[in-house]
Amino acid sequence: MTPDPARRIPQIIAMEIGARPDQVMAAVELLDGGATVPFVARYRKEATGGLDDTQLRTLSDRLAYLRELETRRAAILTSITEQGKLTDDLAKAVAGAVTKAELEDIYLPYKPKRRTRAMIARENGLGPLAEAILADRGADPQALAAAYVTEAVPDTKAALEGARDIIAEGLAENAELLGRLREHMKQHAFLKASVVPGKETEGAKFSDYFAHSERWSSAPSHRALAMLRGRNEGFLTLDLEVDADAAPGQSPAERMVRGALGIAGKGPGDQWLSDVAGWTWRVKLRLSLGLDLMGDLRERAEAEAIRVFARNLKDLLLAAPAGSRATMGLDPGIRTGVKVAVVDATGKLLATSTVYPFQPKNDLRGAQVELAALIRKHGVELIAIGNGTASRETEKMVADMLAALPAPKPTKVIVSEAGASVYSASPLAAAEFPQLDVSLRGAVSIARRLQDPLAELVKIEPKSIGVGQYQHDVDQYRLGKSLEAVVEDAVNAVGVDLNTASAPLLARVSGLGPSLAEAIVAHRDANGAFSTRKALLSVARLGKRTFEQCAGFLRIPGGAEPLDASAVHPEAYGLARRIVKACGRDLRSLMAEPARLRAVDPADFVDDQFGLPTVRDILAELEKPGRDPRPSFRTASFAEGVEDIKDLRPGMMLEGTVTNVAAFGAFVDIGVHQDGLVHVSQLADRFVKDPHEVVKAGDVVKVRVVEVDVPRKRIGLTMRKDAEPAPRGDRREPVKPAKQVASKQKVESTGALGAALLDAMKRR
Repeated sequence: MTPDPARRIPQIIAMEIGARPDQVMAAVELLDGGATVPFVARYRKEATGGLDDTQLRTLSDRLAYLRELETRRAAILTSITEQGKLTDDLAKAVAGAVTKAELEDIYLPYKPKRRTRAMIARENGLGPLAEAILADRGADPQALAAAYVTEAVPDTKAALEGARDIIAEGLAENAELLGRLREHMKQHAFLKASVVPGKETEGAKFSDYFAHSERWSSAPSHRALAMLRGRNEGFLTLDLEVDADAAPGQSPAERMVRGALGIAGKGPGDQWLSDVAGWTWRVKLRLSLGLDLMGDLRERAEAEAIRVFARNLKDLLLAAPAGSRATMGLDPGIRTGVKVAVVDATGKLLATSTVYPFQPKNDLRGAQVELAALIRKHGVELIAIGNGTASRETEKMVADMLAALPAPKPTKVIVSEAGASVYSASPLAAAEFPQLDVSLRGAVSIARRLQDPLAELVKIEPKSIGVGQYQHDVDQYRLGKSLEAVVEDAVNAVGVDLNTASAPLLARVSGLGPSLAEAIVAHRDANGAFSTRKALLSVARLGKRTFEQCAGFLRIPGGAEPLDASAVHPEAYGLARRIVKACGRDLRSLMAEPARLRAVDPADFVDDQFGLPTVRDILAELEKPGRDPRPSFRTASFAEGVEDIKDLRPGMMLEGTVTNVAAFGAFVDIGVHQDGLVHVSQLADRFVKDPHEVVKAGDVVKVRVVEVDVPRKRIGLTMRKDAEPAPRGDRREPVKPAKQVASKQKVESTGALGAALLDAMKRR
């Protein structure tokens, strides 16, 4: 007997995520009860047996799919029952279907449909003719058809065409045959792309696929999406080739169709049915199944692209924060000037300006004087430079200025400005800076995202951050849902300072949302900082259930309750104090000197409420309370004189920052306005299956230039140590343009810029 859905679904998911059914059932119960994935992953390990957030996200997605499948299964059984056609075998087949496609194959013969050619043939009395041909293979179909010529069926040709349509429809609704053909095509079909005649020049960016063929089963996501985009834009044609090398009529697929008709002999009926089988395969089945496989290909490619985007976004959100230091943000521009914003250590805006060091004003000296004055006035420690247009020119201007300044000097960092313009024009930015020009808001965002990438990037729609491959070609709902989950997991993994967090950041905390986040900020503004986590219960509409979900992820450093600065959940404070008491110290001294905790046996504190996982988590938290899981801050140093793709030469060794990781490799910003690609085969001196094994977004890496294609704006890089050496003539340091060398020599020799800057700073 087939198990009911409540038991079947947990069993399926358990196998897929490598867990036990009871773990899945416990997680489902918690999620259905309103618990969030971050809360369950961190604070309900005993219930779920330690399922992590990745397993729980997969569980949640598969749960939705399988529940939809069960709903569809029930609807199909009801429909077939109402038609009076449900048999025990059919019911068993419907109950045993494990995918939506398999279920729809079974339902196809019973599904209400438009009036088909086969229906018309049956209405014209040709059903018995089809049955007669199938029953007597020795009889001549032409002779049998003669008896069915009527006013509606003018001749034997029309009669046989009607019989063919009836038989073909039966084949097209044969679930077993469809299943075997689909599997055959999945294993043996080739995806073939070719250029639309006359579109060669216009579609040059798809030239890699003008005459391309590869197995459907192994086509990687990025190539599949590229070909699908080329087809959608009218430059490519796509087709699925199946058994292309087989002799006419002898392909395995056609043999399967003939087998479904039981063709074994060489009688007249068999010959006619063999032709019908070939026609059905070529005209009906190959086309319909090909469309199904193309849909599967897109779905598979989209799923992989979404996975890549999600992983890159996670890496970007969890990138190292520069910390609470006064920061200057520069949003580079040529004609419109470089936008400047200075924020204090907490991200509060202190000053804004616009300088014009480039064409048409060319006020380089004035720009440097202005920046130097702002640096001195506000004690700027970091300079964040957006990586868009004029980034390298702006960096050069800043570098020359810093060289002339006395120590201590700010540190300059190139920062990804992806999504900054989206934030600048958003209602959130308008509410935060109502009097500030849109262009200057971008400079504020650039400064803040250097201080704390997570806190600033949560203000931007995840899809606008742009760290995916073919992100605009995938299902936007699925993409958005996946990325929202990534943001939620990242925010809760780091934790949030309850008294300084913005409403957008608070909105991502487990159990909260935009409305409650705004209520928390309003309460904070009206009543001052929260002294304890429990004070959250005084916020309007924030009840005990919400408090349970969010409290562990909110931090209050230096508050009345020391544990409020940690990830220990309030429900476990009693357990934490028992551990502290066993160490013979008070809580604050133990947090300052956690060595005594290492001698504690976690098993001594297990009770009916808290198991070993929770005890171990509390011990780890007491040892390093409120620790930030993000890495320490580090920046890449771009080579001087390498500011444009034309400055690159094969063999150059450069440092850069990984901006994006795709299935086929990693993109690295080396400071020339065009990211270079380190192909997956060039990431390491070993085989690499997944680029994420080696690099992640935000990593600082050393690369060697392998290839430069200026017209196509493509840069090939390698991280391999055993890469082929560059030609002898190219093994050299970057050559600095003459104007830059002269300018630098002038500054070093005369100190004129330094004197001018110091003088201006004193005057201000």
